[in-house]
Amino acid sequence: MEHRHLSGPSWTLAAVDDVIARGGMEDWKELRRAAADEAEAHERILRVCAGRLAEPTALRYYVWDYYVRRHLA
Repeated sequence: MEHRHLSGPSWTLAAVDDVIARGGMEDWKELRRAAADEAEAHERILRVCAGRLAEPTALRYYVWDYYVRRHLA
């Protein structure tokens, strides 16, 4: 998936949000690898998810928040 907000090797907040909201399984795997390897990506995922958890239809964000907190903390 070509991310319109991904510039350079770093995951921006917008790129993280784009992958969670519109990405497929391969994109999620790439984000999971980045979260495991880079503390900044890990923190950015939590920041993006925190802004969406109040939305009752934000299941993807709940899943990512749970995964990062439980498996990568």
